[in-house]
Amino acid sequence: MVKHILLGLLCALVLFILITVIRAIFFVPKKKKYAPLPEEKVDVDRALKNLSSAIQYRTVSYTDPEKTDWEQFRLFHQFLADTYPLITKNLSRELISEASLMYRWKGKNPDLDPIALLSHQDVVPVPESTLEDWKYPPFDGTNDGEFIYGRGALDMKNHLICVMEAVETLLEEGFVPERDVYLCFGHNEEVVAGDGSGAKVMMETLRDRGITLDSVLDEGGAVLPVTVKGLINKKLVGVGISEKGYCDCQISLDSNGGHSSQPPKHTGLGKMARVICDIENHQFKAKLMPFMHSLIESIGRNATYPARLVVCNHRLLSPVITAVMKSIPPAACMVRTTTAVTMAQASPAPNVLPQKSSITVNFRMMPGTTTEDVKAHIRKVVKNKDIKIKVIRTKEASPFSPTDSRAFNVIRDIYERQSPDYIVAPYLVMGGTDACYYEPICKNVYRFAPFNVTVALLRTTHNTNERVPVNTIEDGVVFFKRYIERMAKE
Repeated sequence: MVKHILLGLLCALVLFILITVIRAIFFVPKKKKYAPLPEEKVDVDRALKNLSSAIQYRTVSYTDPEKTDWEQFRLFHQFLADTYPLITKNLSRELISEASLMYRWKGKNPDLDPIALLSHQDVVPVPESTLEDWKYPPFDGTNDGEFIYGRGALDMKNHLICVMEAVETLLEEGFVPERDVYLCFGHNEEVVAGDGSGAKVMMETLRDRGITLDSVLDEGGAVLPVTVKGLINKKLVGVGISEKGYCDCQISLDSNGGHSSQPPKHTGLGKMARVICDIENHQFKAKLMPFMHSLIESIGRNATYPARLVVCNHRLLSPVITAVMKSIPPAACMVRTTTAVTMAQASPAPNVLPQKSSITVNFRMMPGTTTEDVKAHIRKVVKNKDIKIKVIRTKEASPFSPTDSRAFNVIRDIYERQSPDYIVAPYLVMGGTDACYYEPICKNVYRFAPFNVTVALLRTTHNTNERVPVNTIEDGVVFFKRYIERMAKE
């Protein structure tokens, strides 16, 4: 009996290996025949010059709007009006909220839902202590021939200027859209989940006018190299179809306090240390969501045969893949809600026992996990039931946008017609964007910036020596030009 069982298992294993070997042979991208894309003419020198100029406006946003230099935004608005005369002449422009801009390019067919392209004008502050570490001053917009340096070079005046360049070029060519095209440029995107979002007010303005959008395109993904020697050498066009939620929770404990010369075994801060350990030692459950299977499959089909032997069984290997990913911080954020204890407060003086100890924990929620789920998780994993939980700021995770929509397929088509080296795949945006505010009036919300960059370069975002490669700007203008042509005339 045992012999028969072992023989059966051996046969099953051999059959599985044989099926995998055969399956991996055919686990390749579908071959498609495309007509070549027409060559696009854009004024690259103008785009580079205008991006350098745009960076020079210190459009810094703060959590406290009283700190904002509104004159810099006013000057930036005038710069856009003067720099793009055809847009100024042919598109209407409204000032929304304190400093957000909403352009409308009127189409020929009012029955078609408009499209919207989003950007934000604001940038994050530059700490004064880091100024000497910059290769070039952060608000000079220096172009050294290889990069344009400055705050906002990657996040996201490059995006905004490329959109404006694309529209100005289309107007120069006499293009008239069939459907309305909106350009919505927020002024306080960098204030994550803050009150008074300019993007939210623009969405509400459109909603009050009875407007629903066909699609929204904002920052988020990028064109990244996927290179593993002997396995794959491609470029990943990651299109964000959702973004994580954001939640800051303050967790506090009350204690008796008193003089530090007569301390208890555990002060309030000592008890809070155990709370921190409970939270960090009990992370949210990790799992591969459908978008991850699509991403893994898209990359796997483009790998060499040895890698395809493994990747063609990625669904079967989900537990192993999940275990590996959750052990690597940059990958773990793709498979679970993340927990980061970032701030702590206790006693006001070294010789005073704390009467109130608190920590702030930042959670980035996966789609499907809510703020209430976060609070319930804290209550469940923390052994000390005397804690108080206060939600300071929160923004729920976005729903997933479809990957078979017209907008997603246009992005895919633009890249796949350029080269078979591009892999277009959906992914989850880890940070926050203005795109989430448009979800009440649009089901097709995507996050993608058409710039070829490296992971190392992306790390300069919000950092010292933020910069964008000069040779990516033409690609950005060309992409937006093609995208608008396709999306606005169909």
